[in-house]
Amino acid sequence: MIPGSSLAASGAVAGVIAGVIVAVFVIIVFLSSAIRVVTEYERSVFFRLGHVRPDAKGPGVIFRIPVVDRLVKVTLRVEVVDIPPQAVITKDNVTIQVDAVVYFQVVDPVQAVLGVDNFRFASQRIAMTSLRSIIGRHELDNLLAHREDVNNELRTVIAASTHHWGVEVRQVELRDITLPPELLRAMARQAEAERERRAKVIAATGELEASQELSEAAAKLYQSPGALQLRALQTLAEVASEHNSTLVFPVPIELLTGFVTHGRSGDGVPFVPDPPKPAAPPGSLPAGEAPDRQLGVSTPP
Repeated sequence: MIPGSSLAASGAVAGVIAGVIVAVFVIIVFLSSAIRVVTEYERSVFFRLGHVRPDAKGPGVIFRIPVVDRLVKVTLRVEVVDIPPQAVITKDNVTIQVDAVVYFQVVDPVQAVLGVDNFRFASQRIAMTSLRSIIGRHELDNLLAHREDVNNELRTVIAASTHHWGVEVRQVELRDITLPPELLRAMARQAEAERERRAKVIAATGELEASQELSEAAAKLYQSPGALQLRALQTLAEVASEHNSTLVFPVPIELLTGFVTHGRSGDGVPFVPDPPKPAAPPGSLPAGEAPDRQLGVSTPP
């Protein structure tokens, strides 16, 4: 009797241990499925029997009833969506390739889950269609010169569509604008012509300013003859400082003035000699002689 009772007792103990192990395993499985940990940058949308709770849960530990409750995690961090290159026709009928990048953030997790099937995919599609629409309203020159204005307009249009989904657009940037090769060559020629025009305008402006300065300098030198002489001596010093074979003989202006004064009359009127008289033809008498002398006949006194 004793050995049988000991076997029964050992079997009962083994059954109890097995039951405890199974119970512990069930509890662990239940707790692992019932307890969820939500990080700081996430929120959990809580569904119970298919009905959404009004507020998102988190961060921290959240307890749910398995099979009855369901959690959908939504990140609150700023996400980046790349818009692939799009073939766009501008307002002045130029075909270009434009790609952009969109930065958005979920501000209402419940609406982001209920309002749209996949808010990431939907935001990307809205950005692509809005990019084509906005670029088509601008000319190419305006698009290249005022890219910040185009970015702000894109952000406003995309945010108006994603606001109903609980998604806020933080920033939109045009990343690259690819132009046709023919247009690039034409723009290069235009830029070169513009640079040449600016160079000519700058050179002409410099000549004009230099001529004005030289005119003022000449007027001042004319008022002071000594300054003109000093300028001539300075020029000689500059020429003599170089090793060359050039000889400069300065002629004073006063010397030439003396020659000019010598050729004038006493009253200051320039002396002009009489023009030469024309020669007499053959057989004609000189002026002032009698005609009979020409015939060889002398008139008696």
